[in-house]
Amino acid sequence: MIDLWFVIIAFLWTGYFVLEGFDFGVGMLSPFLGRNEGQRKQILQTIGPVWDGNEVWLITAVGAMFAAFPAWYAGLLSTFYLPLTLVLVGLIVRGVALEWRGKLEHAADRAWADAGILAGSALPAFLWGAVFADVLLDSGVAALIGGAFSLAVTLLHGAVFLALKTEGRVRQRARAVATGATVAVIPLAIVALSSIPGEGDLAVWVAAVSAMALLAAGGSLIWRRREGWAFAATAGAIVLTSAAVFGMLAQRPLPGLTLAEAASGPYTLGVLTWIGLAVLPFVLGYQGWTYWVFRKRIAAPGRAARVEGAPAGIGH
Repeated sequence: MIDLWFVIIAFLWTGYFVLEGFDFGVGMLSPFLGRNEGQRKQILQTIGPVWDGNEVWLITAVGAMFAAFPAWYAGLLSTFYLPLTLVLVGLIVRGVALEWRGKLEHAADRAWADAGILAGSALPAFLWGAVFADVLLDSGVAALIGGAFSLAVTLLHGAVFLALKTEGRVRQRARAVATGATVAVIPLAIVALSSIPGEGDLAVWVAAVSAMALLAAGGSLIWRRREGWAFAATAGAIVLTSAAVFGMLAQRPLPGLTLAEAASGPYTLGVLTWIGLAVLPFVLGYQGWTYWVFRKRIAAPGRAARVEGAPAGIGH
């Protein structure tokens, strides 16, 4: 049961990093790739139907940690109280800005909303990498490198997503940014992923090296205008990076703490398992259906650039 719930939690965190990763990237790129109001709306429409659903993965992952591994949950949140509080602040600012932007009439007010989306996307993107790097290596330098790496990867992931989901000038600019971002991501990946303390665990090293290869492949594929394959490559790189990180956390989720010491009792884990079996398939099915419904590209301004069903704060 302990191993099962650790795998479930790792899966939930990985889903969050993959899905919210391109959300963060889109939020950071929106003010720069959108040269006018129509293009900014086009960019934000790509995440309009899904961004709040993507955050459910974080809520579920943290809730599962609280129930299945309370000592891990308590130790992580108390040790990293300040950065995790800043993550929450960033998510709140970003959510408010996304919902209210479409309701603002004046360009100056929308500029403030764009700044909120940018800051609220960049802050969590950096801090999540910093927190997990610090957990693994217990080093301020490692935290800075991990934060820079996660920030760069989300920028690349978001740019590839925009190239996949948009048409016109925005698509061209997103493809150019993704190609350029690869140049910054690869050196950071080499430094950050090679620093993961594999401690003789071959699977961890294979995952880390494969993640580097997929990041390079993503840049090559986007340059060749293979946006779908490029997005699969960047998403796969995030999955493998998460696998390497959680492969190490399985041995020591926090300094001086093992999974067995951090876990709840067998009865609690048993009840959680039945609840998870009942609920998780519906959650995954619903989110998969949402992405299928909104799978089409967003047209350029002047060409019906609107997603039916998108929230009023983003799509109108």
